[in-house]
Amino acid sequence: MADDMGAAKERRILVAVDESEESMNALSWCLKNVLVSTSSSTDTLILLYVKPHRVIYSALDGTGRTTNKTFHNPSIIDFPKYSNDIADCVIEKAKRMCREQFQDVKVETMIEHGDPRDFICQIAEKLHVDMLVMGSHGYGVIKRAFLRSVSNHCAQNVKCPVLIVKRPKSASGSK
Repeated sequence: MADDMGAAKERRILVAVDESEESMNALSWCLKNVLVSTSSSTDTLILLYVKPHRVIYSALDGTGRTTNKTFHNPSIIDFPKYSNDIADCVIEKAKRMCREQFQDVKVETMIEHGDPRDFICQIAEKLHVDMLVMGSHGYGVIKRAFLRSVSNHCAQNVKCPVLIVKRPKSASGSK
């Protein structure tokens, strides 16, 4: 993008990442096709990971007895730490991808906690990003309706342009 003087305008591009192959594919596609590979590029990538609310089922049966002996020792399963470890791992993998393709790319990271559908939209608005990039699982209309598609929700509710990157054709037949 260029302004009236011909100079490149800084773009802030929000990329939603998670554990899925689809989100990493979207980031890779963004790096190859959206960012300008010049030394004067002023684009900033904002990598956003939203930790979804995890449903934790009780280990107690109807009588109040535990059904799994591992729950007697709460230190065995530390769900908040596990969730933080996943978030850190995903963000590190995404940052590594950025550095491998663009050594000088400006990367900011954010980790939030909540419903990804809502937080991605809120962060896009709050940061006044120029574009939102995200992956798609390639679900059909029925699955999208029942599984509450994050990408569809964001495409309908975010004010900036939304780029939804589909899975490559070779990968889409395997699901």
